[in-house]
Parts: sequence; structure tokens; C-alpha cells
Amino acid sequence: MSEWAATQGFHFSSQPAGAAFAVQGRVGGKPWRMEVGRPSRKYIRGDELRGRAELGLDPQVLVVLMNRPLKDALEKQAYALYTDTLQTSIDPNLPEEMRLLAMYEETGWDSIPRPFWSRYSVVSDDRANALAWLDPLLAQQLMEWPAPAPAADVPFMLLLLRGKVYLRMQASAGHMPALQHAAAIFTTACENALGAFGTGSA
Repeated sequence: MSEWAATQGFHFSSQPAGAAFAVQGRVGGKPWRMEVGRPSRKYIRGDELRGRAELGLDPQVLVVLMNRPLKDALEKQAYALYTDTLQTSIDPNLPEEMRLLAMYEETGWDSIPRPFWSRYSVVSDDRANALAWLDPLLAQQLMEWPAPAPAADVPFMLLLLRGKVYLRMQASAGHMPALQHAAAIFTTACENALGAFGTGSA
């Protein structure tokens, strides 16, 4: 991973234990960081790949993309919690992505092939924002994982909120092709967000 990071112009750093590492770079002059480490969500087993880019975008724009099995699982979990406790409001202690699914509607459009929508779900505050962010290139990258590709039910999520782009996925620290492809997806998502919602964009 360190050699690959160097060829991409990224900065690589490993943790003392050697089981986790971080890669840092810049897109449009804005910093981003990806790291592999212990999972911060119960639905992720093993290692978690986390990405975060401080892009300074419009904080009102909100788009959540996740693989459909994860969306279904989170919605079932949320429903069970609501019915078990007879809650009438959204629990602020729930994972943020679970609350966002409860607050916003799923969207989609015909210009992206149907197989994509079978694998992924997109939730947004405004359909136009989702359209501006998720272009055909990003959709293609999300469908063309290198072999051995992650199964369709492996947790994966891209978020655009609070002016930042986030990535979260279940990943193995030893599976370099998938990690490298995830980094490419993440940087494309950042570039799209800057182009659509950055300073000076229409």
C-alpha cells in the first residue's frame, strides 16, 4: 500500500502494530484522509476503512449512498428499536446514518443502469443534489470492483454532509486491490462534490 500511495502522490503512515495504516492526500487543494482500523460501527466486522475530506462545501447539501443490504438491515434495526421502546421521535444516540435514513427519502434516476440501483441506494435532501454528485463515472467505479470483489452485502457507504465527504466500508487491511479502488472511488466523490458544490460552482 505504501508503494501505491507514493505513486499516487499520497502520504502513507503505518501504526506501530502494523495492522492499521492511513493515507493522506489533497483534492482541489483540500485535505483528505483514509485509514484502516478497528470498526466504529457494530455492523462492520473486522477492519473498517474510513475516509474523510474537509471540502468546505455548502453544509446544507446531504446525500447518502450505501449498499442496499446495509440500508435494509439498518432500517429493520431502527424499526425494531422504535417498536420495542414505543419511541415517537428519532433517538439521537442512534448511528447518524440510521437517523438519516429515517429522515430523508430514497431517490433514483434512469440515466444510471438498473443493476446499480439493485446494489446501491441513494438518499438525499434534494434529488438535484444527488444527481449532481453521482455521475456515470462514479456509478461505474462503484460497480467495477477488482477481483476478488467485495460481495454485494459487504457494508459500504459514501456520505456528503456538513460540507465534507465521508467513506465507510468493511475491508481487509490485506486486500490491497479493494482498498486502492475504494480510494479511487473516494477521490472521485470528492472531485464531483467540489465541482458541483464548491466555491465558484454554478
